Amino acid sequence: MPNPELSPVQSSLPGAASHFGAHVLAEAEAEAGARGIKAAAEGPPPVPSLPAAASSVDVAAAGARTPTAELRRILRGPSGLGTAGLYFARREEPAPAPAEGRPIPGLYHHPLPEPDSPRVEEVSRRIKAWALDEVDLYPDDWEDQFDGFSVGRYMVACHPDAPTVDHLMLATRLMVAENAVDDCYCEDHGGSPIGLGGRLLLAHTALDPVHTTKEYQPQWADSLQSDAPRRAYRSAMEYFLQEASASQADRFRHDMARLHMGYLAEAAWAQQDHVPEVWEYLAMRQFNNFRPCPTITDTVGGYELPADLHAQPAVQRVIALAGNATTIVNDLYSYTKELASPGRHLNLPVVLAEREGTSDRAAYLKAVEVHNDLMRDFEAEAAALAAACPVPSVQRFLRGVAAWVDGNHYWHQTNTYRYSLPDFW
Repeated sequence: MPNPELSPVQSSLPGAASHFGAHVLAEAEAEAGARGIKAAAEGPPPVPSLPAAASSVDVAAAGARTPTAELRRILRGPSGLGTAGLYFARREEPAPAPAEGRPIPGLYHHPLPEPDSPRVEEVSRRIKAWALDEVDLYPDDWEDQFDGFSVGRYMVACHPDAPTVDHLMLATRLMVAENAVDDCYCEDHGGSPIGLGGRLLLAHTALDPVHTTKEYQPQWADSLQSDAPRRAYRSAMEYFLQEASASQADRFRHDMARLHMGYLAEAAWAQQDHVPEVWEYLAMRQFNNFRPCPTITDTVGGYELPADLHAQPAVQRVIALAGNATTIVNDLYSYTKELASPGRHLNLPVVLAEREGTSDRAAYLKAVEVHNDLMRDFEAEAAALAAACPVPSVQRFLRGVAAWVDGNHYWHQTNTYRYSLPDFW
């Protein structure tokens, strides 16, 4: 199938985008006299640490300077068919049409247009064939739930700069595999906190292979086929390794270990019938969250953010804030779904109501405020980092993470099969 033209990114940095461009251009112009236009185009060499983030005053002042036309061309980046997804949202683009579903009143987010329909259809077709034919992921009576998840629309919305459907499938398989582990090990398809640590450890070895003796290696290898979550993890990771560098693969394994540790903390609290303090819950949610998804945005985009830059504290803070904000979005949109499920499900409104002694409505509205604070911190930190580090791979990675944040909200808002809002307004 021909690859549809890339859809433009709807950035989560609209307020800072124009300042960011002006600042980068002005800085590059100042350096060009010493290093030449060619050096400015190639970007700086790898550095052990990023420059200090520019203040909003610095960025605003830089906007008053006018760069040369040549520098504008160089730092504007590529142009032509298929490059629209490499840029912040452009002002001349029309506002997106109203999306399906109702956004949470007062929730800070950026609307998106409908994702590219041919891509959505092709990803949806391929992921269902993978789930059914390659990994035997679910029984027949789960098919409606699988279809209702709308993972094709989810991943196309979150990765508008993916160069091909094959690249989109890298993220889509991993997303489905992660949800299979969550559902079958932790949640409503047979999951339980009892014995979760052992199950998660063995599943994690499908991502991070066991290196043991020749006598026991075959038994471990056979175990990877023993249940649907491990089959899905193994297959999705094999596909991912065909495109990812060693550094990108190790980064993903690290973030999946973080995710599994968050699962275990929540399971321990469930076993103890313990409601954590709000700050404790937010700490757990920094690990049990969406972080593995935006952290692979460069692999899905067909490029690489170098390991030394990815590991910088400023980059890590941006990724963490993005993961935290998107996960609170899930808490808010899944609130009524979880209330209707058996047992007590921890989410931010539930914890706020219990620990701060408020009504359910007040707790929910406070959770919206927490999300909005995280979103604004994410945008401010990302804009400052983009201004302070005009390295093309950093800038593109930040755009990719911002697109993932927006796509994640879009999917939650529009997935009326899974989610409905409480009657608090």
